Amino acid sequence: MQETIPNLQQWERGPKIVAVGGGTGLSTMLRGLKRYTKNLTAIVTVADDGGGSGVLRQDLGMLPPGDVRHCMEALANTEPIMEKLLAYRFPEGMLAGQSFGNLLLAALNGVTGSFEEAVSQMSHVLAITGRVIPVTGADVQLEAVFENGASVVGESKIYACKKEQDCRIRCVRLIPEHPAPLPTALEAIGEADLILLGPGSLYTSIIPNLLVDGVVRAIVEADAPKIYVCNIMTQDGETEGYTAADHLEALMAHGAPGLVDLCLANSSPVQSGLVERYRREDAAPLVVDRERILAMGLELVERPIAMEGGDFARHDPDKLAQAILEVYRQRAVRIFRGTRRYILEE
Repeated sequence: MQETIPNLQQWERGPKIVAVGGGTGLSTMLRGLKRYTKNLTAIVTVADDGGGSGVLRQDLGMLPPGDVRHCMEALANTEPIMEKLLAYRFPEGMLAGQSFGNLLLAALNGVTGSFEEAVSQMSHVLAITGRVIPVTGADVQLEAVFENGASVVGESKIYACKKEQDCRIRCVRLIPEHPAPLPTALEAIGEADLILLGPGSLYTSIIPNLLVDGVVRAIVEADAPKIYVCNIMTQDGETEGYTAADHLEALMAHGAPGLVDLCLANSSPVQSGLVERYRREDAAPLVVDRERILAMGLELVERPIAMEGGDFARHDPDKLAQAILEVYRQRAVRIFRGTRRYILEE
């Protein structure tokens, strides 16, 4: 697997990639992809209600900025001091735990009167590669329903409730249901050459985007190949005991047939020391159950895309970007129909 970093002209004409999700997984992937194409769009969940984002949401009545900010930080082209400034968290006082990036978005939200416009303006300030689009402008809460019939409202409460109920999540839904999408999000999906779901928290970062009205239909009807990027580990309080096929089944249950064409999974081993540490936290390397995935009618590609070394089991941004583009180029055919389009090979 060896992708050459494109020259400026190739980068500017690179494929239109739409990545749907939220959290650390999405921002890690974006850091790698921005080296290979200028035409990136991150469509990001706004269901978060915990941490600094939850405080701003409650105090100011704004949409939660955290996941959006992470993506903008990943795509930013700024001086190192600006990157440090955005990620800086106040250690004490009334602002303890709050990040400067969140506060900047909050200020822009107040100045512009719109979270969507605040994100747009901050994107210009940071000279980001591509675009970051909140999936909806609606004030939504995430509800989880468990297999035993129990339920809880609030993204930040799902972890504790799942541990208490000690059973799997049956489904999640938004309150209010079927919120209107931002038109720019649907337009980006429709124009995409490649659509990526994940990596990231299955029920709290990826699926909430699918619950916004029109998003699933837009993905299914798009000509672009659709790839689900598997997590490297299961997630404590969300997907303990899940295999790769379990993740895909949950996606399909909240989406529709045709939502995913291909599953991209990590093939490199996780360091034994990390495995043991994660095991103490009820997490483990994700098992890729190949036969079940193929029985679902999906293609499976496995590549060594985990980061070597470090304190966490995460994707290597550049290896992941290279694998995505390799898969895309091997399976897509350029068709000229007056505009540039890409379709899967039959």
